[in-house]
Amino acid sequence: MRIAQYSDSFLPIVDGVGRVVYNYANNIVDKGHECYVIAPMTDTGFRGGYKFEMVEYQSVKLKGRQYKLGVPLMDTHFHARMNMLDLDIVHAHSPFTAGQTAYIQARKRGIPLVGTFHSKYKDDFQSVTGMSVVAEVGAKYVVDFYDKCDEVWAVSHSAAATLHSYGYKRRIIIMPNGSDEQIVDPADKLNAAKKFGLGAESVFLFVGQQDWKKNIELILLAAAELKKKNLVFKLVLTGMGPHSDEIAKKASDLGLDDSMVYTGHISDSGLLAGLYQCADLFVFPSLYDTAGLVVFEAASFGTPSVVIRDSSAAEPIKDGVNGFLCEDDATDLARVMENAIGDKESMARVGMEAKRTIPKNWDGIIDTVLERYSRLINK
Repeated sequence: MRIAQYSDSFLPIVDGVGRVVYNYANNIVDKGHECYVIAPMTDTGFRGGYKFEMVEYQSVKLKGRQYKLGVPLMDTHFHARMNMLDLDIVHAHSPFTAGQTAYIQARKRGIPLVGTFHSKYKDDFQSVTGMSVVAEVGAKYVVDFYDKCDEVWAVSHSAAATLHSYGYKRRIIIMPNGSDEQIVDPADKLNAAKKFGLGAESVFLFVGQQDWKKNIELILLAAAELKKKNLVFKLVLTGMGPHSDEIAKKASDLGLDDSMVYTGHISDSGLLAGLYQCADLFVFPSLYDTAGLVVFEAASFGTPSVVIRDSSAAEPIKDGVNGFLCEDDATDLARVMENAIGDKESMARVGMEAKRTIPKNWDGIIDTVLERYSRLINK
């Protein structure tokens, strides 16, 4: 099969959707199929090492964001390259520029279009505009796109329920994300510890956009409660985002300066692997995310996570068995974090169970993906 994956974000920007598309493309090629990643241009120069073909279109930088907005309609070079490709199916991982471009290509060629619902877009509209009317209109736009798809997938049952709540009526296929088994290299841990000054103290880690919508304030408030008890720890925030400066200021206002580590964007997979290994507990209280790919990644390194009860990220977690659940409350989150400081043996045990039960291998997931692609093409 000849397959195109469309995304509004891709490497070197390291976000959840971009990493999902990367793993789709890599594994599809490994199974003997052609795969093309279609995305906005975010960087140029030699990339090297990709098994798949990149077809990029022009983009413009969004103020205060790590992302770039794709503008494919006026990019004649992009259209010339696309006209040279013979495709069997296209898969859109966004309802916006990438999705609309995928829709045009699918209908032009008379081939199937798959759309995956990844994010709570209505929350984004509400956050950016502060207007519920705009959020409702945006949600309708999202539903209109998925109504055009030949098949719609969601990364979790919670994500599917969110899309249905927007007004989408048709069947949604649950296609979870994967997280391959990781090679745990002690050298990665030593390198990360040295680079970021991590020693014998307990380490709490968050990986993701530095954006208030990720419920990062809850982490800071919980950490402040630990600080009042004179507990020693490091809170490592990894990633970039529109609220990086505000988050650092809030942490400072709470008296957390000597307990904070801000790594910024990390593209070195070995360094990120080392941070996961350094962490006693991965703290991910997001109510925004529809799957929590980073929870799967943490588990693959034997690092347990604490997430909010009944959130999307909580779907694979059994409290106290392969992870921890808490309420959307700083005191309750602080309770779990304090237990992590006081009982590292239990943390390690739960982390090993997380490693055994949470990650789903990409190899098996892509087998299912390819089976559904083939079924759609044959129809």
